[in-house]
Amino acid sequence: MVKKLPRFDSEDAERQFWAAHDASDYFDLASAKRTEFPNLRPSTQTISLRLPVAILADLKAMASRLDVPYQSLMKVLIAEGVDRRRRRPSRLSRPRSSKLTAETATNGGRELRG
Repeated sequence: MVKKLPRFDSEDAERQFWAAHDASDYFDLASAKRTEFPNLRPSTQTISLRLPVAILADLKAMASRLDVPYQSLMKVLIAEGVDRRRRRPSRLSRPRSSKLTAETATNGGRELRG
């Protein structure tokens, strides 16, 4: 038996209600329908990021070849890297193939040989 949902005078009243009640008592999940929100965009935050000139040049060249804005390409590459790391939670340290150090971070991410 599904309980009748009360009317709320404010968002605070509704928040307090749901903190103390189980939604499954008020909704028939068997009759629920999947809803899509095609125009919903994830929230974003502006950041400032310093990159070595060589990495930025490579990124812009890659974006130009793909005919996409370089900042959009940067977001995709970062998201892929984060997702890859998230799928391997036991490997929180840098992959062995990564040679990024304080020295290489200042020379465009390229390893110095000498």
